[in-house]
Amino acid sequence: MKNIVILISGRGSNMQAIVEAAIPNARIAAVLSNRADAAGLAWAAARGVATDSLEHKTFGSRLEFDQAMMQKIDAYQPDLVVLAGFMRILTPGFVAHYAGRLINIHPSLLPAFTGLHTHQRAIDAGCKVAGVTVHQVTAELDHGPILDQAVV
Repeated sequence: MKNIVILISGRGSNMQAIVEAAIPNARIAAVLSNRADAAGLAWAAARGVATDSLEHKTFGSRLEFDQAMMQKIDAYQPDLVVLAGFMRILTPGFVAHYAGRLINIHPSLLPAFTGLHTHQRAIDAGCKVAGVTVHQVTAELDHGPILDQAVV
C-alpha cells in the first residue's frame, strides 16, 4: 500500500477527485494545508482522512515554513506527495527532500502559462482549448518533467 499526502490551500477540488478515485493499492494518508480555514480540510476530515495545517504567515521565512511542513508530511511516511492547489512556491530543499516523489497538478497545458492566473491568460491569448498537466516538481516553477496532460 502506497501512502499519499496531498497538499492544498483552498477547497481542494483536485484533492477531492483523488480521494474519490479510490486508487488501488494507494491510501490517502493525510491532507495538509498552509491555511487552517481551507475548506478542503473539512471535506477530507468528514471522510476519515487525517488533516492538519500550518499557517505559512506565522513563519519568519519560506525556509522555516517548508522545514516545519516537511516534518508534518514525513510523519505519514509518504511514497508520494501531491500538490493539488497548494499555492506556495517551494524551496529547493523541500523539492530535493521529496525528489521523485513530488508531483503537481497544474491548470494549463505546460509549458504554456506557468504560474498563476492560467485560465485568464489562456483566454486573453485566444486559446481554443485549455487543459491540465501533471508533472514532477523541480526547483524551477512549473518546469518539471510532464507525466500526463489532458485537454479540457
